[in-house]
Amino acid sequence: MAYNRTLDELKSKASLHWTEELVTAANKETLLFDLLATQDEFIAVLKVASKSPLSWRVVLDESENLTLPLFTKHLMILCDLGGETLNKILPIEKYFPDLGINLSWQGKGFTYKFKAIQDSKSLTNSTLNLSKNHIKKNNRGPLLEDLVMILFFGGLAENGFLPEQYLVNTQIGSMLGDVETLDSYIQQNYIRVSTQIKGAHSNALGHFAQNYVANLLKENLSDAWKVKLEGSLTGVKHSDEEGAESNFDITAVSPNGVQFAIEVSFQVTTNSVIERKARDSAAIQQRANALKHFICYVIDGAGNINVRKHAVKTILSHSDCTVALTGPEIGVLSDFLKLNG
Repeated sequence: MAYNRTLDELKSKASLHWTEELVTAANKETLLFDLLATQDEFIAVLKVASKSPLSWRVVLDESENLTLPLFTKHLMILCDLGGETLNKILPIEKYFPDLGINLSWQGKGFTYKFKAIQDSKSLTNSTLNLSKNHIKKNNRGPLLEDLVMILFFGGLAENGFLPEQYLVNTQIGSMLGDVETLDSYIQQNYIRVSTQIKGAHSNALGHFAQNYVANLLKENLSDAWKVKLEGSLTGVKHSDEEGAESNFDITAVSPNGVQFAIEVSFQVTTNSVIERKARDSAAIQQRANALKHFICYVIDGAGNINVRKHAVKTILSHSDCTVALTGPEIGVLSDFLKLNG
């Protein structure tokens, strides 16, 4: 069995693109899965919540799967205003001195007074509890209600002073109940083109690739092996200078104490991760092998193998074992670990 692959040998084993099985499994571990599952319910709320500016709360209470955090995240995506951008409108009294929203609704005046946002120090996803672990919990917190009202009506407020970049994106409340206008707006602005979701989903898929490899290794190796995400090799640093030991995507330690580092790259975009790993590969392998450790790589993806050929070739020449991101290939990696452990 050849563990030192050429680029052509690696390409012949590679999947190059995310398989349907992997994407389906990964989606279930990301926020995207929950958003897509509740997309129709979110749109339905917008189409029927037209009796008053607060009708969305009443309709949302009737939803079985759509929580207030999920509803808020949907609305942030539709408005194209993520937590980092929203954070810039604090303190809120700078933009809404009356600490509320005054607007005209169906020919009558309407006032909404903020309940919590004036006391908030942050509007990031973590502060708002909009992460994967929290978003399905039906938290009816007043901070989220305040934020929803700003996203719906901030640009329509007669007493508001939002910056220009926020005004157009915070007028969706004027469309509530207008099915035709909403359909057109949603088609142009929704989830599949959202930079928030693209970025988050790309990161989640990257983490999923590491988890996928680690889990398969655990299945293929005996319980006496120690497989760890985000670990280090004893004595191996990225430079000769004093500092922390180098961090790797996965580490494995055999029952005999032999240590292995596994780096995982399944990139289909133009980021520089694989380039950095290529620059470090020669020195890292030299330091690891000198201490009788091993350096392994899982490399796949069209962006890596078809585009960044030079970087991949560099890694292949400084790798003890290189495989692609498929079940059988992780089996080959497992065999290498057993043979040398």
